[in-house]
Amino acid sequence: MKITVFGAEAVSGNLARKLSLAGHHVQVADARGPEAVAAEVLEAGTRAVALDESVQGRGAILLSIPFEVAGKPADLFANVPAETVVIDTSNHYPHLNERIEAVEDGGKVESVYTSELLGRPVGKAWNAALAETQRTRGVPAGTPGRIAIPVAGDFEEARKVAMSLVDDAGFDPYDAGVVANSWRL
Repeated sequence: MKITVFGAEAVSGNLARKLSLAGHHVQVADARGPEAVAAEVLEAGTRAVALDESVQGRGAILLSIPFEVAGKPADLFANVPAETVVIDTSNHYPHLNERIEAVEDGGKVESVYTSELLGRPVGKAWNAALAETQRTRGVPAGTPGRIAIPVAGDFEEARKVAMSLVDDAGFDPYDAGVVANSWRL
């Protein structure tokens, strides 16, 4: 599958590496430019690209950027086909991030908020495990003690894609239902 990972930090780097090593065609885009992508991510076979060329022709886009900037790439998504699966990996940490009133006071679920900002459905995955767990604990399917990662999405086909990618990254996917319930993850 052709995948774009937005972000060049720990979680995004882990996912880009693991999915590339699993045989996917992965490109990484970061607001700071292609040079922000770490050499170890590129060594796994990923390709660093500019934001403006990152979303076309992709089967899945993983948003692995800080929650408070989730709406910034909205213009890039204007012409992305509806069948492209978008998966949010972020969490909102009120004590670390800027205040998001709609989430903190309005009770809006994080990925519902992100979906509204981007103007398209967004699934949720990989947010229930820390970056170090993602980096070190992914193992082949069937390995005893394999960790499960919950996946939420409003459309069954999008959840299936996300669950397949979670499996490819070395974790047992768990279908957690719709995004409105993803706050439980």
